[in-house]
Amino acid sequence: MTISVKMIADSISPTGVRISTMQLTYPRFIHSELMTHRVFSRNASSSRAIPVSRMLSNVRTDPAMPIHWGTNKPGMQAGEELSPIKRLTAMSLWRIGGRLMCVVAWCMSKLGLHKQVANRLLEPWQHIHVVVTSTEWDNFFALRCHPDAQPEFQDLAKLMRRVMSMSLPRKLKYGEWHLPYVTLDERAEYSISDAVRVSAARCCRVSYMNHEGKNTTLDQDLDLYNKLVTAKPPHMSPVEHQATASPEDKFYFNLRGWQSNRWWIEAAATL
Repeated sequence: MTISVKMIADSISPTGVRISTMQLTYPRFIHSELMTHRVFSRNASSSRAIPVSRMLSNVRTDPAMPIHWGTNKPGMQAGEELSPIKRLTAMSLWRIGGRLMCVVAWCMSKLGLHKQVANRLLEPWQHIHVVVTSTEWDNFFALRCHPDAQPEFQDLAKLMRRVMSMSLPRKLKYGEWHLPYVTLDERAEYSISDAVRVSAARCCRVSYMNHEGKNTTLDQDLDLYNKLVTAKPPHMSPVEHQATASPEDKFYFNLRGWQSNRWWIEAAATL
């Protein structure tokens, strides 16, 4: 099972407010728990966009699995782990379930069924890739690094906390932008407007690359950005990760001391 965390962009404002963007990989079966934290801006890989063949390969080679096989008891926390033999049996049954569902999903795809349906059957064994941006982390770490949290989420949250503690945020001046997935060379090459748009497109994909695993071009990123913001209705979540510092220590939507690209777009729309 794969759980990984990578710091994508880490910035601090002149007033000392830190904004961090991380890319996470974790079992999809705990994704709903991350979604309960409303101070986060986030985008995630979608089963509707990933080819069925890749989903099938993921289940076969690296299935998402529980890390604690606790005994059943009342309440939300499991008891002590099953005996070694029962634990191995449960793990084998989990893998067998994934292989069996691969057969069903493959048959559905051969019928011509769209991946947005066939892939749903494979989600319990899938990992999900998520980009998350926030200025507020203390409550999240207090809740999710706690022994009462689900073990898989504990591992994820502890790794996120460790990555944050090891990262040195970049000091930004007023007017400079926190831009996930935009390199320093690209910052120098692109205009600020293009760099903000490129960042949003890549946050939408949760990667520098497209769903075929190829690096995107500037034109492709700009085209995706335009499709996002001009759609009816617009898809605004990817434009929440780019932000510029504010001298006021107050919340702009869910970010404190930072005005996101989405905040600027919606503020301009009200003028």
